[in-house]
Amino acid sequence: MSGTETNDPVDAERARLFALLGRLMGSAPDTPLLARLKLLRPVEGELGEAYAALAAAAAATTPEAVEREFFNLFIGVGRGEVLPYASYYLTGFLHERPLADLRGDLARLGIERAEGVSEPEDHIAFVCETYAGLIAGAFAPGPEEAAPFFARHIRPWAARMFADLEKAEAAGFYRAVGRLGRLAVEIESAAADLPA
Repeated sequence: MSGTETNDPVDAERARLFALLGRLMGSAPDTPLLARLKLLRPVEGELGEAYAALAAAAAATTPEAVEREFFNLFIGVGRGEVLPYASYYLTGFLHERPLADLRGDLARLGIERAEGVSEPEDHIAFVCETYAGLIAGAFAPGPEEAAPFFARHIRPWAARMFADLEKAEAAGFYRAVGRLGRLAVEIESAAADLPA
């Protein structure tokens, strides 16, 4: 931790949202997380509706069902239905230039993949968690690195990936995750386009 964690409530909420997306895209939610997700309350607006849909989806599934769904969507026998990697979405192949570019930026920022993580760094879970940490000021480079990171490593592809997840055949619970993720990326993109 850098000791510069954000005190801005909007930034803190953005960081929590992207941390949640990272967690949900990294592995199926366990029983305690499903229980917490069920407690999400609707608020006004499209993002609030997406949170409400996630709460309803959490209430309608079980840990076993969501584990099977996660497998079918992202792992599969041979290949999952959705490939949540920047390289795939930007080039059509895995382990391509977007991964190399991301690794270069991560090295510059001093951010490393955790021990024991087998997925490449351009997996949506990793980029969402990294973005959350940058927004929150949890990494030494500071929150000023969040906007360039988003522009380069999330904005060009993540909304499309989340939209694909929304309409994936195997998606039940993860349809709501796709909706929340798509909206989060669209809102961040729109905010980035506002005049300073």
